[in-house]
Amino acid sequence: MTRALIVIDVQESFRARPEWEEINNPKIAEQVNRLVRLARDAGDLVVWVLHSEPGSGGVFDPALGHVRLMDELERQDDEPLIRKTSHNAFTTTNLQQQLTEHGVRELTVCGIRAEQCVETTTRVGSDLGYQVTFVTDATATNPITRNGVTLSAEEIVQRTEFALADRFATIATVDGLERAAADQAR
Repeated sequence: MTRALIVIDVQESFRARPEWEEINNPKIAEQVNRLVRLARDAGDLVVWVLHSEPGSGGVFDPALGHVRLMDELERQDDEPLIRKTSHNAFTTTNLQQQLTEHGVRELTVCGIRAEQCVETTTRVGSDLGYQVTFVTDATATNPITRNGVTLSAEEIVQRTEFALADRFATIATVDGLERAAADQAR
């Protein structure tokens, strides 16, 4: 096993926020489940990551019960589930150790927020020497307003793709990865 799918923050905490109404990919779990099935079929490791802010009193505080995978996700009991307290999935977890133990050299990443935790994990993973694939349509985000200027979710995702492509990651879609797997199986 040299590859792993890293599913980042596809958790109920986001649906508990009012901003969920503006998310660009409310059915992200469907895309993630397709990636999970693809990874399992290839014999790849699937790692689930949850963002946690203990003691914060917000939706990421485990005491409130929202820090759990979205109900429709298809996690198997033997797949690692790690909790992070930083924006990337490496710094405050043993993710790198788990990947090393499994001989992983290639990562496929997806999850919620494309430009925040997923992008940051992609960049750190690349810096650590992993070959990373960022699956755009298996990410989600919200519009962001700063200094009176709003970027749409689509603009944010596009900016993320531009920032990552050919430097930190290969940009892919679920359909494209499924086609590539089908072609390889022939």
